[in-house]
Amino acid sequence: MSKGLQRVLSLRDLLLYGIIVIQPTAPLGSFGVVAVVAHGHVSTTILIGMFAMVLTAVSYGRMANAHPHAGSAYTYVSRELNPHLGFLTGWSIALDYLLNPTIGTIWCAKAAMNLAPLPYVVWVVFFAALFTWLNLRGLKATARMNLFLTLGMSVVLVAFFITAIGYLMREAGLAGLFSTKPFYDPATFSWPLVSTGTSIAVLTYMGFDSISTLSEEVDNPRRNIPLATVLLCVITGILGCLEVYAGQMIWPDYQTFPDVDTAFVSAAGRAGGPWMFHVMNFTLLVATMGSSLGAQLGSVRLLYAMGRDGALPRRFFGYLDPTHQTPQYNLYLTGAVIVLGALTISYQTGAELLNFGAFIAFMGVNVAAMVRGYYRATDRGLRSIVMYLLPPLLGFLICLYIWWSLRTPAKLVGAAWLLLGAAYYYWLTEGLKKSVAFAEVEP
Repeated sequence: MSKGLQRVLSLRDLLLYGIIVIQPTAPLGSFGVVAVVAHGHVSTTILIGMFAMVLTAVSYGRMANAHPHAGSAYTYVSRELNPHLGFLTGWSIALDYLLNPTIGTIWCAKAAMNLAPLPYVVWVVFFAALFTWLNLRGLKATARMNLFLTLGMSVVLVAFFITAIGYLMREAGLAGLFSTKPFYDPATFSWPLVSTGTSIAVLTYMGFDSISTLSEEVDNPRRNIPLATVLLCVITGILGCLEVYAGQMIWPDYQTFPDVDTAFVSAAGRAGGPWMFHVMNFTLLVATMGSSLGAQLGSVRLLYAMGRDGALPRRFFGYLDPTHQTPQYNLYLTGAVIVLGALTISYQTGAELLNFGAFIAFMGVNVAAMVRGYYRATDRGLRSIVMYLLPPLLGFLICLYIWWSLRTPAKLVGAAWLLLGAAYYYWLTEGLKKSVAFAEVEP
């Protein structure tokens, strides 16, 4: 056994890593979709999502401490609740991993059409093939490159805020900077619509749990992992709220976006002119390409881990290309799924299905945290209730409400996916007579 990894990462290092993973432009891709669904009120949906994610982040942090060698919802649910429930959690995560690069490809294709007006299908095939080819070559973005891209995005965001402030002040003076309508417009506010919008807007926070994968390299992990996870959600929420607030103030009429999927790019163009339109379009395109490339790799790694352990047919899913040591067949399969998905579903539908699976995982982690922190504790007094029962319970209930607020088609398709997984698992375990131990693999 090796001596283990050095515990050298500080709280600041963890926050920087989390910001790089989520990206400072996280809410901008879904800005238009959420604005239409929630009748404006994108800022409100971001804040509601932040509250839910902060509570869930507390649960992730505590479970990462309990299981410092793992960082997945599958592991937490399997070890604290039940391996069968763990499988369904892992199956739900698989839906996320497949849909993440799919909606990224949809957005990339739409953004690329702003640069070169080729048919949508051409761009979809191009990006799916590009991501697959790069991953086949075994190429991964280095931490230094990710840091460089994040700094570049931050510079663009600063430029956007400057131009947005200038535009709003030219239009209405200092008063043009302030309004409550992005948070609450009595003429259009509808709680059910805002709830549905929130079920999409939480896409902003996907990846916050990645911090838990660094547990073995963190100085004082019992303090810094939970604290960094919570702070990351707060920072992401506040920055995202400011970004979409500016977008709403610039383009308040959500019914007139030229393209709902690239609505924020249009808002940036209105504020700063053609140069800002193209800079923002290019920035978000690069950001989405990077996240989609990594997302496809994540889905491939999950499929390979399941194939290697016999949860999926080993000969296909567990195969590695001897030259590049990449799961070649899985990459071809996910590339085909990306093309098929991008040509048959919308960005909104894909985001909702992705969040369907994600929130099942979030609810599972919250329940696991309740069991770990309260029901397995010897002391169940008032302090234990306040510290270890109420936060995960509230996190579970809010996640359940947001999950339930997804549109009916997304819930039906998601339920069909779960039933398919349950049927497969029942067959695999010979009627639940045995269980399958999956490798703990992170995206």
